Amino acid sequence: MKNTDKTNVMRVLELNNMAYTAHTYEPDPSKTGEEIAAILGEEADCVFKTLVTEGRSGQHYVFVIPVNEELDLKKAAKASHEKSIAMIRQKELLPLTGYVHGGCSPIGMKKPFPTFIHETAQLFEHIFVSAGKVGFQIEIDPEDLASLVGSSFEDLTAEG
Repeated sequence: MKNTDKTNVMRVLELNNMAYTAHTYEPDPSKTGEEIAAILGEEADCVFKTLVTEGRSGQHYVFVIPVNEELDLKKAAKASHEKSIAMIRQKELLPLTGYVHGGCSPIGMKKPFPTFIHETAQLFEHIFVSAGKVGFQIEIDPEDLASLVGSSFEDLTAEG
């Protein structure tokens, strides 16, 4: 991978001497998380999406959950000590985080937000998260990711 192919996420990881493996695929914002997991040759359980929310207090929070799961807003509110949590509108994502829909990463946002990772991430040696650009994913140790973004592991998804 040429240096010009590196995303800001990859640069942040290298600056922090964190091991990762970059993966790329043909960018297609219409692809679902499950389809991206299949392209990567991985189970959807270890490929995570990054969701940005706003609490009733006005504080923003980031939740990293498996692509085949839904965020439980009550559990998210409990984890963040908020009365309630709501997803931000898609048009707010880029100005707030610096990332577009489908390319949002918990690493390297414009400013750090309290971040929570679904507890199942700890079951895997490596998980996949967006590398900050549609068509780019990184494979990283979930403990390294949590350490970098100051996250805790929580139960965040709806019971299926």
